[in-house]
Amino acid sequence: MKVDGVKGFNYKEMSLATNNFSDSAQVGQGGYGKVYKGILADGTVVAIKRAQEDSLQGSKEFFTELELLSRLHHRNLVSLVGYCDEANEQMLVYEFIPNGTLRDHLYAKSKKNLSFSMRMRVALGSARGILYLHTEADPPIFHRDIKASNILLDSKFVAKVSDFGLSRLVPVLEEGHGPNYISTVVKGTPGYLDPQYFLTHQLTDKSDVYSLGIVFLELLTGMHPISHGRNIVREVNMVHQSGMLSTIIDSRMGDYPSNCLEKFAELALKCCQHESEARPSITEVVRELEMIMHMISESDVTPSDTNTSFSSGVVTPVSSSSMPTGSASMISSSITSTITSTNGSDPISGGVSSTIVPR
Repeated sequence: MKVDGVKGFNYKEMSLATNNFSDSAQVGQGGYGKVYKGILADGTVVAIKRAQEDSLQGSKEFFTELELLSRLHHRNLVSLVGYCDEANEQMLVYEFIPNGTLRDHLYAKSKKNLSFSMRMRVALGSARGILYLHTEADPPIFHRDIKASNILLDSKFVAKVSDFGLSRLVPVLEEGHGPNYISTVVKGTPGYLDPQYFLTHQLTDKSDVYSLGIVFLELLTGMHPISHGRNIVREVNMVHQSGMLSTIIDSRMGDYPSNCLEKFAELALKCCQHESEARPSITEVVRELEMIMHMISESDVTPSDTNTSFSSGVVTPVSSSSMPTGSASMISSSITSTITSTNGSDPISGGVSSTIVPR
């Protein structure tokens, strides 16, 4: 096959670039297959995603991503260098992103801690990449698999959205506008999947907004979307409604302006509303994040990775070392039992007492 504007590589070139796909060259692995760091004959450093025979994704996803990325160009989207489709081998060749995935930095202790301002830049960059897909790509594109492991960070920690294997083109009607939704078989990643899409099989632009909102909550808390039966949306909703948001903030982000963090939390929860009509558009998400970044630039503090002295309106998160082991995972159960004993109301449906305090 030939794709205009995209370089085709043969298997031998891919093997030489990765030292015969050695384990030392492997930098990642997913449902599609393994990802290798490679060096092309001209010295260009690339990431090579090689499909495996028993991969959860198949040829359709390979060609979808190849077709889409060959014509998408944006600072916050990963760039396609080329592909290999030879001898029963399917590989995609991307620009190499040295700082790995956002997931790595949120959950791997060996990675650099991301300060609050860095997290806001990642959130804004990711949102701008999705905004390009929804409003500037022709025809528009719904990503359908936004998650922390599909957001890459370059050498300057600029966010780049990746992995378009599940993405869908939005058909453009004669009037020049696309439909409000696409009827599809439900695909995506548990924890990030829009619940309304799951129930109706109607994929919309707000489905991507929901998934991005989950990423925002991960940036806020350092929690997995689903862990030990706990759902991140419910957890954050619970502490936010009870006025105890600070108890769930990821301490590794260091100091943060409290008003900026509150606005970011509210935006993230709006993105994760169950009904798609209640969620903001991606345009509104970008606008809100730009306003938060402006507020950060005007604040008296430069958020850092370490706890330092702080001025009015700036909060230093509770250090994880000062909390009893397992206390973070018990926040929701403590709040729930306190609420129940106070007024018997459900913490999600409202009626939360203002006198609730953590145990």
